[in-house]
Amino acid sequence: MTVAIIDYGSGNLHSAAKAFERQASEKVLVTASPEEVLGADRIVLPGVGAFDDCKKGLAAVDGLMEALEYAVIKKAKPFMGICVGMQLMATTGLEHGTHDGFGWVAGTVRPICPTDTTFKIPHMGWNELLMRTPHPVLKNLPPNPDVYFIHSFHFQPDNMTDLIAVTEYSCNVTAAVGRENMIGTQFHPEKSQRIGLKVISNFLNWRP
Repeated sequence: MTVAIIDYGSGNLHSAAKAFERQASEKVLVTASPEEVLGADRIVLPGVGAFDDCKKGLAAVDGLMEALEYAVIKKAKPFMGICVGMQLMATTGLEHGTHDGFGWVAGTVRPICPTDTTFKIPHMGWNELLMRTPHPVLKNLPPNPDVYFIHSFHFQPDNMTDLIAVTEYSCNVTAAVGRENMIGTQFHPEKSQRIGLKVISNFLNWRP
């Protein structure tokens, strides 16, 4: 059993890999190899930075996008997107223009717009996770646990059944989305201490 953490030049790969290794009985690979992605049992896509830059980073690795699409959509392997890795699951991203996402979960990545202008952007730090749709990857957490965020945009799904959790930052901000074998977290499990490790453990034990 292997977990592939995709390396395409974006994301806090060291801390993500260490967090997954801490919880996994499976082998954890940090890889840009399409063959290793296709051979993995679970796939994790981190992401830090701008939406289109991350998409271009993936596209620049020959065969990686095709391998990711085949493994997640055709073979239905469990997938977790983290931060921009989650945002890329959307249909469209509106950061620095309009850009196509993967289209795996219908929706748009839009700027966070707090109703109270004293709330600073980017949204950075610890905030409560508020559940909207039950999901196995977020099970057995304490009520309204604190998790760590750093972002200026968030994913607004077209179908509210795909909205798993939000956080309150003067407005509702999407914290997790999911559909079928896919889950995405806007928060960083690898930075969210005990709660984050529980989320990672749940993902590793998830049988969608």
